[in-house]
Amino acid sequence: MAIGVHFSEGSGGKASAIPATDRNARVPVDQNPFSTDRVLRVRYRLSTDDWKKLFANLAHNHGRGAFVGPKGSGKTTLLEDLAIRLRYKGKDVSLIRLSSEFPHLPGSFNPAFFGSLTASDAVLLDGAEQLSFVRWLKFRWQARRAGFVVVTTPRAGWLRTLHRCRTSPALLGDLASALGQALKSEEAEALHRRHRGDIRGALLELRDRYAKNTADSLFFPAERP
Repeated sequence: MAIGVHFSEGSGGKASAIPATDRNARVPVDQNPFSTDRVLRVRYRLSTDDWKKLFANLAHNHGRGAFVGPKGSGKTTLLEDLAIRLRYKGKDVSLIRLSSEFPHLPGSFNPAFFGSLTASDAVLLDGAEQLSFVRWLKFRWQARRAGFVVVTTPRAGWLRTLHRCRTSPALLGDLASALGQALKSEEAEALHRRHRGDIRGALLELRDRYAKNTADSLFFPAERP
């Protein structure tokens, strides 16, 4: 059986507090509601019924499918959550993450790996659009023995669409509230528009804004009447 989990991009660590005498001091991460750690823990909101429908579609498509949507719409998070559910069902999950910096399959995903795949394996590929057409066809052929092959991509057409990830200003507002800071509807709309629907990018802007505003209030407190 093949079990492999590979993330081409490293995860960020926690920031440490800088002495208050430094004008560029950062707010300690545990005090920022939009800290990177908290933003990365935001999960894709899919109802129980939607999960049932997704697995039904996956079965109908012989275990193949794609999560489609623009950057920051939750495709990666949804793929990670699918990996958890597949493991719970007893599947051996191999998760591969590609990016513009790491556009090729890691060396551990070699002919020996693909040759060991069986119906109990699931190969999940985040960032399928990074592969050239020829490499994509090769990947599909090599992964043909796996019981499940699911990818993420910004455009439909790589595999049959299992779920289309969408965002909205209302969703951004809900997530900000869940993280502990409510947004006015017009602010959520402006953020969503400025980041072209990239929810994670919008939340990270809120992180930086919160850090700056808090630092400014520490160094330049408002004058009391």
